[in-house]
Amino acid sequence: MFVIFGASGKAGRSTATALRQQGHAVRAVVRRTAQNEALTRIGCELVEADLDDEASIHRALDGAQAVQMLCPLPQRDPDPARAMHRMIDTAARVLLAHPHLHVVALSDYGAELDTNTGITMLFHHLEATFRKAASRLTLLRSAEHMQNWARVFPAALATGYLPSLHHPLDRKFPTVSAQDVGVVAAQLLTDGWNEREARIVSVEGPRRYDANDVARILGDASGLAISAHALPRGEWSTTLSRAGLNDNHAKLIVDLYDAQNAGRIDVEVGTERRFGETELHDVFAALVSRHNA
Repeated sequence: MFVIFGASGKAGRSTATALRQQGHAVRAVVRRTAQNEALTRIGCELVEADLDDEASIHRALDGAQAVQMLCPLPQRDPDPARAMHRMIDTAARVLLAHPHLHVVALSDYGAELDTNTGITMLFHHLEATFRKAASRLTLLRSAEHMQNWARVFPAALATGYLPSLHHPLDRKFPTVSAQDVGVVAAQLLTDGWNEREARIVSVEGPRRYDANDVARILGDASGLAISAHALPRGEWSTTLSRAGLNDNHAKLIVDLYDAQNAGRIDVEVGTERRFGETELHDVFAALVSRHNA
């Protein structure tokens, strides 16, 4: 039995789908079973669990041989970093009681860094904590998800300008489709465990892009003329606040892009690498189609 936390998300659903296509038994862990009929249709067992509730995590892991752990940032919490730390620590306490499990934990590029990386610092805590809790651990670090650009699609499609926190606009950065992360995670789960220490795998897409590429590809997908606009550093916090992020969440984003733009966040040298097959244009074409619908 493979247990997938965060199965209702893009990466988690992709993992569950890949495993079911191979004929494996999959338990999909979600917050609410009533909203995830699609997972039932592909043959998953649905279980409700909350990463703040140790008892529900234990129940979800009953009879499992491997688990994919995802600790998402609680975006609506007044202090999302503290809330995510709490979830990570709760999950780790449960994993200590299941030492036979092969744990594939979803992490981020740059998680090896221990200072001033914003959201990525939370994944540094996840990796350090899970290393102590899980004796059979695979860390899957992914580049920025292509789907994240959907947050600025409405502004770009309305104005013809794609706001970017990536500076300068011609600096290439790694990115990957969330679905490809799920496919790689499924491969790692079925690999089993034959390592002496934590296995680190880094995944990104088939090529790197800069912000100008992103604007051009969005223009191609939408049929509109769109150019990239480097959002001035002094406007980041205000813009993020207008988008609905509280101050604590906005600071995590600002610190993350400061680190990225300084060239600090990338694949860690020496880690095992995987590459997805999905191109940015394919992701954008689907997102624009849904936006228009």
